[in-house]
Amino acid sequence: MHATLLSTSARPRTFRWRVVDIVVASVVAVASGVVFWIWGVVQNPISGPVSAVLPGFQGILNGPWLFAGVLVALIVRKPGAALFGEVVAATVSALIGTQWGFATLLSGVVQGLGAELVFALFLYANWRLVPALLAGAGAGIAESILDLLYWYPGSKPEFIVVYTITTTISGLVVAGLGSWLLVRAIARTGALSRFASGREAQKAARV
Repeated sequence: MHATLLSTSARPRTFRWRVVDIVVASVVAVASGVVFWIWGVVQNPISGPVSAVLPGFQGILNGPWLFAGVLVALIVRKPGAALFGEVVAATVSALIGTQWGFATLLSGVVQGLGAELVFALFLYANWRLVPALLAGAGAGIAESILDLLYWYPGSKPEFIVVYTITTTISGLVVAGLGSWLLVRAIARTGALSRFASGREAQKAARV
């Protein structure tokens, strides 16, 4: 009984952000923002040919915009981490300079909330592969809604369907699976030893 009471009373503390959580989340988010900016440069020349494959198929290129929130959340495992990671990354990308201006920050908020909602539905207690995949997909769905309202208003139904599906798949694979694999790879180096995510990955590697 005594051990149960200690466990129950200690559980809320896991939701508190430590200094190391803030520092690491910020570093990862800033680095992700640089990746966002690089992807913006790379994506421009290839978006045309990809779009020509099928109206709305350009959504398949959106995954690299969606990974920051999922990655930060999987590392620090705190409420608000997905939103924090995506917004900071978007802010860094905007400060470096993007063609989308303020819309970059708006996308960061929406994408972060999409991933955040999924982790919240799991009560911030399950950080395995399935929640990571769903969080990536959630960010993709959220971004699809924003893009269709902001950038593609009045689009034809077939465009809406293809764009939403491809963006969601891209989010699931790149942001969801990609972030989950990246966390495991980083953890094996010992860099995440102060986080549960790092200790679990190292334990799994030893089995």
